[in-house]
Amino acid sequence: MSDAEQPTDDHVPGDDEFEPIQVFPEAEEMDLRPGADNCYKCSTCDTNCPVAEVDDEFPGPKFQGPEQWRLKRQDDHDIDDSVMKCSNCMRCDSACPSEVPLSQMHNTARGEYVEENMNKLSREYLRNRILANYRRLAPVAAMFPRTANFVMGLSVTKWLGEKTLGITSEREFPEFATETFRKWWSKRGGAKVENPDKRIAYFHGCYSNYNTPEVGKALVRVYEHFGYEVMVPDQSCSGTPMFANGMLEDARRAAETNVSELGAALEDGADIIASCSSCSMSLRQEYPELFDFEGTDDVAENTWDAIEYLRVHEDLEAELEGSSVEGEDFAYHAPCHSRNQGLDGQTIEVVDAIDGIDAHDVGDSCSGISGTYGWKEENYETSMKIGEEMFDHMEEAEAETGLTECPTCSMQMGHGTGYEIRHTLEVLEAALLGTALESAQGSRET
Repeated sequence: MSDAEQPTDDHVPGDDEFEPIQVFPEAEEMDLRPGADNCYKCSTCDTNCPVAEVDDEFPGPKFQGPEQWRLKRQDDHDIDDSVMKCSNCMRCDSACPSEVPLSQMHNTARGEYVEENMNKLSREYLRNRILANYRRLAPVAAMFPRTANFVMGLSVTKWLGEKTLGITSEREFPEFATETFRKWWSKRGGAKVENPDKRIAYFHGCYSNYNTPEVGKALVRVYEHFGYEVMVPDQSCSGTPMFANGMLEDARRAAETNVSELGAALEDGADIIASCSSCSMSLRQEYPELFDFEGTDDVAENTWDAIEYLRVHEDLEAELEGSSVEGEDFAYHAPCHSRNQGLDGQTIEVVDAIDGIDAHDVGDSCSGISGTYGWKEENYETSMKIGEEMFDHMEEAEAETGLTECPTCSMQMGHGTGYEIRHTLEVLEAALLGTALESAQGSRET
């Protein structure tokens, strides 16, 4: 396990800033009043909220967090239903000058609203439960990927999804890979490098397993290039879509599995690496904020973003000097959950070391999709309004290929521009191993 200190900013857990807290507790041992009372109503969080910027009816993160806590002190106040309009981008956390744990308040408030106020037989609840538990349905589709892709691509399927569940018909469902990452890993025979002194445990998440295994393959090959032994523990969903939909009990069950499995990897000397910025954010921040079972803090303190880890533990830029990738310039979008971890500038710096390509930063705007948020019929137009600035900047950049580390941001980028979208790890693989960038769903056997 690495002793290197993670280069986090002031708002990223890993220092002892956050304690697991119930925002609206009945018990007296956990109390968020100090955090709520640190809010002095400057409204910086509201001005940085992408939803509030385009939706005049959304009251903003200040109300959803500290103001709602103050209202909740009075017994006759329920959680306001507008909390379900929060996209969980978590920009308010990094914007707050007083370090009020806003997203922690929002996550807990959503959980209480869903538990106490939402009809469990309603269309909204059933839709949200399905979206939050993608990990439950994806294995079935992955058994018959071509059939699933054909059926999900039909206009009638999308129409039925909107009419019956409220899942927007405007979006194309992401395709399932013909071979999942874990199946590829098994056929490959697992790790090709054995090195007890350099081990990582790969948290691939749901999307890299079922939809974009090329990202997971790129991570394996890049890390093996640097001499790392790659472990792929059993794992559940990171919980990100569950937090966003107020399904905290589902998230707790997923977290218990992940903490147990990843904790065992830590004992074997591995550090935890995630290729998805939302997965790393969940393990590093949301777990210790919301859960207090044994091992949660250890997992949080030893989880790294895939590019971040190589920059800290290897001389990545020096290794890339003299490498080249032909024919690709990229319009790069830094996901909100990368920004919240202080990682928004790293991809541009890394790609700048590769000859033959440029990555153009398209600005600090939110993509607007925010995981499951932009898949809901009632949020689709808001999602696209939020994304307009990013779309415009992408089209102004001298590139026709997008680049990002977030799976759902990549969906929104492609949806709004028609561009093909890559992951930074795919670019590193091409540069370090001298291979061509694979097409989506592409696969090599080694």
